[in-house]
Formats: sequence, structure tokens, C-alpha cells
Amino acid sequence: MNGKTVLLLSGMKSLSAVHEMQQETNEWLKRTGQSVSVTPSALEALRRVLRFHEMRYYVQHDPLISDAEYDQLFQCLIDMETGHPEWITPDSPSQRVGPGLVKDFPKVNHLVPMLSLQNSYSVEDLRDWDKRVRSLSGTNDIEYCIEPKFDGASISLIYSDDTLERGATRGDGSVGDDITANIKRIKTLPLQAVFSRYGIGQIEIRGEVLMSKSVFDRYNQSLIESGQAPLANPRNAAAGTLRIKDAAEVSRRQLEAFVYHISFVQPVPGAETSPLLLTHSGNVQLLWDLGFRSPVRELKVVHGIEAVIAHVQDFEQHRDALPYEIDGMVIKVNNLQMQEQLGMTSHHPRWAMAYKFKARQATSRLLDVTYQVGRTGAVTPVAKIQPVQVGGVTVSSISIHNADYIKEKDLKIGDTILIERSGDVIPQVVKSFAELRTGDEKKIEFPTHCPECGDALYRPEDEAVWRCVNINCKAQVVERIIHFVGKDTMDIRHLGESNIRKFYELGLLKDIPGIYTLDYHAIRQLEGMGEKSVAKLQEAIEGSKTRPLYRIIYALGIRYVGETTAKTLAQQIRHLNDLADMDEEQLMAFEDIGVKVAGSIVQFFRNPDNVQMIRELEALGVKLEQEERKAVSGGLSGKTFLFTGTLSSMKRSEAEALVEARGGTVLGSVSNKLNYLIFGEDAGSKLEKAKKIPSITILPENDFLKMLSS
Repeated sequence: MNGKTVLLLSGMKSLSAVHEMQQETNEWLKRTGQSVSVTPSALEALRRVLRFHEMRYYVQHDPLISDAEYDQLFQCLIDMETGHPEWITPDSPSQRVGPGLVKDFPKVNHLVPMLSLQNSYSVEDLRDWDKRVRSLSGTNDIEYCIEPKFDGASISLIYSDDTLERGATRGDGSVGDDITANIKRIKTLPLQAVFSRYGIGQIEIRGEVLMSKSVFDRYNQSLIESGQAPLANPRNAAAGTLRIKDAAEVSRRQLEAFVYHISFVQPVPGAETSPLLLTHSGNVQLLWDLGFRSPVRELKVVHGIEAVIAHVQDFEQHRDALPYEIDGMVIKVNNLQMQEQLGMTSHHPRWAMAYKFKARQATSRLLDVTYQVGRTGAVTPVAKIQPVQVGGVTVSSISIHNADYIKEKDLKIGDTILIERSGDVIPQVVKSFAELRTGDEKKIEFPTHCPECGDALYRPEDEAVWRCVNINCKAQVVERIIHFVGKDTMDIRHLGESNIRKFYELGLLKDIPGIYTLDYHAIRQLEGMGEKSVAKLQEAIEGSKTRPLYRIIYALGIRYVGETTAKTLAQQIRHLNDLADMDEEQLMAFEDIGVKVAGSIVQFFRNPDNVQMIRELEALGVKLEQEERKAVSGGLSGKTFLFTGTLSSMKRSEAEALVEARGGTVLGSVSNKLNYLIFGEDAGSKLEKAKKIPSITILPENDFLKMLSS
């Protein structure tokens, strides 16, 4: 980086300067993937943009664009310089690793430069890389190692005479910041390791410092509670923590470290070195054996690029099951002698390639906010954003939850925002970029009256949500009907959301009892509603009248009463009206019924409109009584069960049905009344809580299946 650039970046503190740079960034993003006129001045302009964002990423830990957008700009630079190698400058971002030096820490030299990895975004890129590897190595028999690409802060460690001597950040690739005191606070890094057992006197190791998803969530919540802005992602949290002067605070933030690469080895004079040092997979195993957290469990060794492609594509589907963030996979030639033969450029090794997963984050612009009213009257603000691709899906709307959330994220209409979508999870707003504001942004004014019916909104003291309490509000009525007919409630097929809304607008359906008094003659006259369709609809509605009692309880839409709670209630009563005669104390005597749930049930049955609705349903033939319990066999009678995690052989609801069919009872939470906890993949806090109660038998899914068949 030249002096002019340093001055430029150090002076880039005013909002106008930052905004100007972001405008230039947006222009370049529009041009990526297109034919760009290459001139020395255009190249320098793009380098200037990249240097700015490197400084935001590596030094300030507050990026203004997503990783994928930075990669787009970087690839554009590579493409331009490839066509005009005579215009490549020594300080170009393509010729070095990004900056990362901070004044507060001593500077140290790495024994071996820490280079970047070449990125690929498609299987075609991997196949092209494989061709180059085979061509340069002179063989088609290539053994590859595949491991996760950890999304954290890169570190370099030096051990001498079996003792941790130094820990450093990546810095500019050649020089990093000495953060040894903080590194020593990371419990997954041993302060001593007997490398001498393997004939090693001094060693330099590369790795990544991470903050797990669960720790990050707790840390962000603490920031919010203290009035501070939450961090964008676990990577920024980890990188920022490494630069804290208070080492005790580093300990409190519970960082972890994975080490995955040996960059330098100085043998003990006269000693024989371990054969594990001949391959990358051997290196990883050696580190694991010495007590480091290396990716032994995650690493896979395969022959040929097609096996690589199959593995990375499969791994991408399961990335959300990991307790930490990854943004891709790293593929390396396993044989270290072949790595030496392939060599490296000034930017990246030729023997490694990073396969990047679909981008999880992207920047967009908040265009407007609309408000939706749910079946419980909750008013939810929805951000309308400039459409953007995130995780392979085009996102144009994002729930921003409630008024407190808007305040916490400091959102304004017109803001540039960072959004994130993890797997199939609904997209979330990570943060707004206040420094990019022009002054034209508008404050988001939360409504004081219902956007559907106009009644004043109400916010209970212990809640963050504003609600419309008008039970006849159109939006609530429609949403309650949609919930009532759902698959897990009354399961009335052929009466989907679109038909419900159509019938409501035409005056054919006004409330839940109206489902059972529909005018089928009028429906037959509607476009797309033929005789067969109407007959199937009528059959489904009539069939719903004999659903089990728990389904009706769940279908009523009582706040806090889900399917499991509905089953608990149904097992304790003979008729639905029995609930109307109970007070909070009686309800709380039932398993898993707490103060909030009991209060909600009592409040529901105190409402005369709800009581009248139940009377009408019974008069129309809907069965509200508990079925006679038949004798069951199977050995589970009197036993209680709870499921946690993802089952591989069946859905959780199917497993619960198998238990109930054999006389068992399904509970909703861990307590002393629980007999069996059945866990699948990615089991969470319920499993940890159950381990603390000796009377609970904890079984994996396979043992549960054996129990059923015995």
C-alpha cells in the first residue's frame, strides 16, 4: 500500500467521503460480469475501491459490503489485469493479502507468508482447477483433502521447544500483529504440545479463531441490552475480540480455534521426523493427536475431482447443523511434495482452492415498510427492499418484527442495509449502515391504529408487540380461518388460503362457523370451481367434523397453545366446554401448563364471542367430545416421551403418533415427569437439560426404533 493510499484511507472519516466511496463501489458492482473498458485509470479506480473495503474488513472489522460482493470486485480486477499484465502494480490487491495492522499491537514477521486462497463458485471452476493441477503435476492420480472453510479470524502460531512462543494475526500476509496474550486465553489452544515427539523443534501453524453461533447470539443480546449496536456476524466478533487489550475480557467471550495447516517445520537436529508430515491429512492428524482442535472429524480424503464435487455439494446442504459458521470448503492436494512442485503465485497457492457456498449475506436498500395483522392481532412491520439474491433466493421483503427491533437496528427508510439468510431460515436484517446516510432517509413511524380496521393498537406491558384487539378485524378473521383449516389443525383440504380470501371478499365466508354453512350452489358458479372440486371441498368439510379433540383445541388459535399443549389439555377433559369451567390454578396442575398459557386459556373462554363460536360449531355437527380411549398395547402405557433434534427416519410428529398409539404420552418440555428423551441430529438445550436429571432415560433414534419393535 503506497503513502497516498494510506492518507486517503486514514482521511476517509467523514460521512460524505464514505458515501462517495460507496457510490463508486455500487457503480463497479453494476459493471462486474460485463465488458469493461480497461485503462490504467480504470484499474487504479477499482484498486482504490478494493483497498477501502479491505481496510473496513481487516482493520475496522465493520464491512460495508458482503463477502460475495467483495469477491465480485476482486474477480473483476483479476480479469482486467489478466488482459493487461503490463499495467499490474506491485501494490495492487491482486498482488498481496489484504491489510490488517493495528497501531496498538507490536508487529511481527511470519516465518512463511500467509497467502489468500483462490475462490471458485461453481463445479466448472473446480474442474478447471483440477485440469491445471494435473497438468502441472504430470499425473492424473490426484489425492485431495476437503475441509470446511471456517468463517473466522486467521491466526499464525509459533511453537518452539514444545511451548507456545507467539500468536499473531494475518496482517498483510508478511507482517501481523502480536496478540500472544489474547491467544493464550483461547482454551482450545494448548500452551504446550510435545512436537519433539515427532522430531519437531520449531513449528509455525495456521488456523482460524471462531465464535460459535450460540456464544455469538448471547454476546449480541448482551450488546443490545446495554444499548450498543449488535455485531454483523461471528467473524467480526472473533476478529474484534482478538484485538482487545483486556485479556480477561477475551476469556469471557469464549473464543475457539481450529488449526488446519503447518506452514513451517524446523526438525530437532539428528531426530527423525514423523511420516505424518508427508501429507496434509497427516498434518491435521498430528495436530489433533497433540491436543489441538483440528478438522480431523470434518476432513475427507478422496481421489479425483468428481468425488470432491459430490462431497462439497452434499456438505453445503448440512452446513447449518454445524455449531460454527463456514462459508465454503477448502480443497487441497494431499501430498506435500506435490504441493511443493505446484508452487504458488504472489497471491495464492496453486495446490489449494476454496469452493464458496451460495452467499448468505448481501447489501440492499430499504425502500418502504408495510404492516401485516396476524390472527392474534399482532401487527408486524415488513421491510420492502431492493430485490437481491441471497442464498440462491431473490429477497424483496423481510419481517422486521416489532418497534423495538426497528429501534435496535437503527433502521430508516432509504437506508443501505446488510441482510442475511441462513439455509431455509427467513431472511433477517443484520444491520444498517448509518455512515452511508445522505440525510434523505425517513424515520419509520410505527402506526398507532390498526392498518386494517382502524382501531387503536394496544401493547401489553410485558410484550414487544403491538396488537389490534378488535376481534372482528378483517385481517384477524381471515388469518384465524386459515389457521383453523390447516393441515395440523382441522385439515380441511381444498379450502386453502386463496379460496378463503376469495370467499371472504365475496361474502360467502365471514367466520369460522361459516365454513360449515358454505353456499355450495354459489361456489359452483365461480370460475375454476367445477362440480368435482366443490364435491371434494364439501367432503373435506364434512370429514373435519369428527377430528380428534386436540385438533379442535389447537385450531381455535388460543395464544400460546400449540399442538403439544392441545394434546395435554385434550387428555384431561371430556368436552371442550370443560376448559371454560377451569381457572388458572386448575389448568396449571396439568403437565407443561404454565402461568402464561393458563391465563391465555382463561381469557379466551371469558370472551363471549369465542363461547358463542364454540356453541355454533357444536350445533353445526362438529364433535367437541373426547373419544373413548381404547385399550392399547405395545408396552408404552404410562410412559412419557419427548423428542429433540432432527430425526432421520421419520418426522417428529410421526414419532409422537407412534408413541401415543402404543399408550405413551408426549410431553412438551424436560421435567422430572419425563421418562424418555429421544434425540436426533443437532439436538439442543433439551438434551443438555435432560442429562442433569438422573431419572430420564436418554435414547438415540435407533434405540427408540428398537423399543417400538420389541
